[in-house]
Amino acid sequence: MAENAVFIGNKPVMNYVLAVLTQFNSGAKEVAIKARGKAISRAVDVAEIVRKRFLPDVEVKKIDITTEKIQGEQGVANVSAIEIVLYRKD
Repeated sequence: MAENAVFIGNKPVMNYVLAVLTQFNSGAKEVAIKARGKAISRAVDVAEIVRKRFLPDVEVKKIDITTEKIQGEQGVANVSAIEIVLYRKD
């Protein structure tokens, strides 16, 4: 599953949509979209654009939300994280 993961950052949403579509078109049955902090809303946008606009046969398999502890300059900070797993129906 790790090789079928798309990590969301600060690039435009369509860059990540293209990455997910590429994973599915290369034969992946599942693709995980992962994001932390402010990128969570972008991850949700990516999942919805893939499902609604490009691949209507793709569904959400599971959504995991967690809190990760990140060591920063000001000490330890709690950062929210999300993982959205999309799968293609046969």
